[in-house]
Amino acid sequence: MSLKNLAFVTLTLFFITQIQAQRNYQEYNRLGINGGFSLFDINTTDLVTEQGNGLMAGFTTRGSFFNRFDLIYGLSFYNSNIGISGRGVSPHGSGVQQEFIEYSIQAVQLNFLGSFNIVRHHLSVEFGPILNINGRMKLDKNAYKNHIIEGYNTLKADDLEDISKVNARLMGGITAGLENFRLMAQYQFGLTNMLKNLNDLDLENSDFEGKSSTIVFAAVVYF
Repeated sequence: MSLKNLAFVTLTLFFITQIQAQRNYQEYNRLGINGGFSLFDINTTDLVTEQGNGLMAGFTTRGSFFNRFDLIYGLSFYNSNIGISGRGVSPHGSGVQQEFIEYSIQAVQLNFLGSFNIVRHHLSVEFGPILNINGRMKLDKNAYKNHIIEGYNTLKADDLEDISKVNARLMGGITAGLENFRLMAQYQFGLTNMLKNLNDLDLENSDFEGKSSTIVFAAVVYF
């Protein structure tokens, strides 16, 4: 299934949850939009990585649940970047050149979170699971496709593109601000091996393991 089809399915599921939220949480239910930037990396001992930045935007809704707890449904779109160390022949003919090869990943996230209100409508902590559906870890420049990945003899940069498309994450974060406008910071830790697909290929290493690490800073506007 393509990333566009997965995004359509995810968007459909999101609006179904919105309808359900409107039915069940009439006491307090707000639809909002969010946007911001992210810092993305892969925790792995199989590759030498460099944290990259990216952008995110999406839809969210917050509904009262019980006492000081809210429930949050969200659908977000991410464009993340990461650098992976590799080597290639210097364009000036001066020998081997070691550098970080840039990759980008487009993804859709569906989250279902719990929120504890420290100060209702103004300050809360959030936590819960995230379903991350992404495309390939795409090389930003085809000129790097034959670069050799650091620590290997034959593993090329374009061999790493076919990462796992569906991954689970766990998120913890905080939001603060006004009733209709908040700033948020969150950390997402990968629970599944996003490099698992590479183990099905005939590559130099057959035991890749890596889990995502994402920091997000964003603003939320509620209507």
